[in-house]
Amino acid sequence: MTEPAPELSVILPAFNERANIPMMVERLSRALDGIDWEVIVVDDNSPDGTSALTRDIGSRDRRVRCIRRVGRRGLAGACIEGMLASSAPYVAVMDADGQHDETLLAAMVAKLRQCETDLVVASRYIDGVTDSGFSASRAKASQWSTVLARKLLKVELTDPMSGFFMLRREVIDELAPKLSTQGFKILLDIAATGRDTLRVAELPFVFGARLHGESKLDARVALDFGQLLLAKLSNDAISYRFVLFCLVGATGVGVHMAALYMVHALGVESFGVQQTIATIVAIAWNYVFNNAYTYRDQRLAGWAFVRGLLVFELVCSVGAISNVGVASLIYAGGPSWWIAGLGGAVMGAVWNYAVSAAVVWKTP
Repeated sequence: MTEPAPELSVILPAFNERANIPMMVERLSRALDGIDWEVIVVDDNSPDGTSALTRDIGSRDRRVRCIRRVGRRGLAGACIEGMLASSAPYVAVMDADGQHDETLLAAMVAKLRQCETDLVVASRYIDGVTDSGFSASRAKASQWSTVLARKLLKVELTDPMSGFFMLRREVIDELAPKLSTQGFKILLDIAATGRDTLRVAELPFVFGARLHGESKLDARVALDFGQLLLAKLSNDAISYRFVLFCLVGATGVGVHMAALYMVHALGVESFGVQQTIATIVAIAWNYVFNNAYTYRDQRLAGWAFVRGLLVFELVCSVGAISNVGVASLIYAGGPSWWIAGLGGAVMGAVWNYAVSAAVVWKTP
């Protein structure tokens, strides 16, 4: 005999949260007394054994489930997979580190039960609440991001950067194909994508201190925020990865010239040798920064990093040849030198981006 689905699924995206999972299950059990609930821990293949511990707890408590993601990373994608794996009418997303106040979940459920709300957001910025769990710099960054999100994306929330919210499952079923699986700000994506139809309510909460471990957020989260803004403002017409790839390539021009100057100053007489060395250095620079930023969600390490560098050097060498070839063909047709040069540069950039994405970072 099959059991009916619970009323509420709580999604906990996790990476190296083994120390926090048992405490989170206990806290949810106390906070959700009287509500039929389950917790789905979505683990990005943590090396600390988060998924193994979660499954062990689940073997004794049917309310605890685990999704172990192999070869996929990112908080947004983990949240989406967890929500889509639920059969409950209501799904909540919160941090696995204890910084979100689980006692607010019952009030969120009550809001959705009234059938007048589709999305309930726990906000740090209403009724005099402040994000006291943040450092001063992170709090300031969060506030600026909130201002930009509200003005540029017309998201009418006091805290669109919150990571603590609850919604009806049919909402995520409808919006999921339009959401980005990359980045950290899944609520902003949901609110921006469904802003014309979603009925939203907000409840105040205080951002608490992490139970154990370290935060996964760093300065590069700003890139994820920029990616989401660009995607929504352009209706996904502009690839943020390509823009970032080109920006990294632009810095590589400066590195190329600096390396060329240094090799020349060291007394290397052959310009061909000078240019070759400078090109190798610039390509290596581009690879390191693309690996760190453009493909931060698929970052290569260890031997995979070394292999990726060699393949990237080869790909970009072919790109350089295609650059010269296309520019020469355009120039032979009569346009001015700068049009020919621009055409060659665009060809080289598109080649380098498309091929390196497929064979170095293996993105579709």
